[in-house]
Amino acid sequence: MEPFILTLIYFLIAVAIILIGVVVFELLTTKYKDWDEILNGNHAVALSVGGKIVGISIVLAFSIYNSGTILDTVIWGLVGILLQMVAYFLFELFTRKFSVEEQLKKGNISVAIISMCVSIGLGFIIGASIT
Repeated sequence: MEPFILTLIYFLIAVAIILIGVVVFELLTTKYKDWDEILNGNHAVALSVGGKIVGISIVLAFSIYNSGTILDTVIWGLVGILLQMVAYFLFELFTRKFSVEEQLKKGNISVAIISMCVSIGLGFIIGASIT
């Protein structure tokens, strides 16, 4: 396929999958609405959401590098979203001394940085597993 057309297709797929991921994570946060918090200047929520976007993007990039089809990229993108959700729940579960969601709502930048790093780090792990 023509490289420019293929690039456009991958771009559109990436935008769609990232939007799906953002919507899914918006539905997962029950104590606040991500975009309302970001609009109100909550840097902690912005860092957390940004980390999820970058994490999903990393999975998509590895998929494009390593898979032969557009369908593979779509599937890996959706797998990336699913595994990022699992990571989100595990992060909340393993931080028993506090609620990640409540700390992000309060604007705790330290928790946000860890949340962002978990999302980005796992994006690399998931992406590297794609062969």
